[in-house]
Amino acid sequence: MLKVGLTGGIASGKSAVGEMFVALGAQLIQADRIAHQLMQPGEPVYDEVVRHFGREILNPDRTINRSKLAEAAFSPAASRIEELNRIVHPEVLRRQEEWMQRAGGRDPHAIVIVEAALILEAGAAKQFDRLVVVTCRDQQRVARFAARQRMDLNAARTEVARRMAAQLPDQEKIKAADYVIDNSGSLDETQAQVREVWKTLREEKMNKR
Repeated sequence: MLKVGLTGGIASGKSAVGEMFVALGAQLIQADRIAHQLMQPGEPVYDEVVRHFGREILNPDRTINRSKLAEAAFSPAASRIEELNRIVHPEVLRRQEEWMQRAGGRDPHAIVIVEAALILEAGAAKQFDRLVVVTCRDQQRVARFAARQRMDLNAARTEVARRMAAQLPDQEKIKAADYVIDNSGSLDETQAQVREVWKTLREEKMNKR
């Protein structure tokens, strides 16, 4: 088994690149989906998040309103993102590792990928054999985020800057990467880079046998 971390800044195109790897044969899990599961009522992480951030972040059905939680965590007046990460990250990392071990048990020759925005920030790079970083131009990041969140460009620019302040800059992520995929060009150009990285990962996996 070859364990691969897939990371990059907000709206860089990690999920699109992850889908391309899956189409080539990779097994993939998204850390964001794990975190979403952990924040469901009845989960210990849910209880801790509500205890720290208050019932104001809840919807009427007691589920966490992720927009309200983001507002509380990324508040310019007093950023609490590190507080949120200390609650969520340890359990996310544990479940990532469990998932990779299960996937490897089913297929010892699998290439398993964890897509996560904060691999380096969480000190989780050691979980992986290889690290792939996805990048794009800043203006593309803002435009993609605006389209995804259905907000105007000025609001998106402010929100992207706020969230990027809690992440390592792309230059630092690139330094730590084994492979970099530039998602600034066309879809075909990104796919070509993914295929090249996949070819190399398969060769490395064969060499690990």
